[in-house]
Amino acid sequence: MPGLALVAIRITSMLVLLLACIPLYYLWRLLRRPRFWPRIFLAGVGWIAGLRVKRSGTPRKRTLFLANHLSWLDIPAIASVSGSAFIAHDGLAQIAVLKQLCAMNDTVFVARHRRTSVAAQAEQVRHALDDTGALTLFPEGTTGNGQSLLPFKSALLAAVEPLPAGVSVQPVFLDYGAEAQAIAWYGEESGIANFIRILARWRPIKVEVHFLTPLADNALNSRKEMAAEAGAAIDREMARA
Repeated sequence: MPGLALVAIRITSMLVLLLACIPLYYLWRLLRRPRFWPRIFLAGVGWIAGLRVKRSGTPRKRTLFLANHLSWLDIPAIASVSGSAFIAHDGLAQIAVLKQLCAMNDTVFVARHRRTSVAAQAEQVRHALDDTGALTLFPEGTTGNGQSLLPFKSALLAAVEPLPAGVSVQPVFLDYGAEAQAIAWYGEESGIANFIRILARWRPIKVEVHFLTPLADNALNSRKEMAAEAGAAIDREMARA
């Protein structure tokens, strides 16, 4: 019961934060001010959920971040220290409320099975980079168990091939330490079950977001090279952790 009470308090706090941020988001847009409130909202959601974020390295500007993926917590963790928008599967766009919230954060929805949409997606990528300065993609395509890295799927990078001019690619390693497997969403657990389980925890969740060395120019020639080089860099960092 105490855990359920904590879940209720945290969800209520997130809703209050959302209601406070939405009008401020539209006010900022009306005043043509730099995009700001999505980052505040996502950072607040992470903090309410018990997430405590430490940054290592420097996030580049006008950059595509390629990161390992364990949990929904990855999104507020990366957004809080970089202001990044995200590339997501278009299945999320089928949920009206979620689609609107994602759109406010310049989310690029990728239709993996519709090749004809690649050009439109590439234009969305360019717009999001111009607006936010950074985009994050999780090339594993799903969440892992936190113990090893799943293969990076180069097909998920179709919308950024060729890479827009002046854009760098930076691998990002999310390190939850000893808590990685405990918070990871994998196996038969549903997304809702994972969300509730994490919100029911009393102990804070510490994560270090490592911004690794950007890929060299010769690794940017194709999506396969980008996926392979970024995956290898994160794998090496994971082995050292």
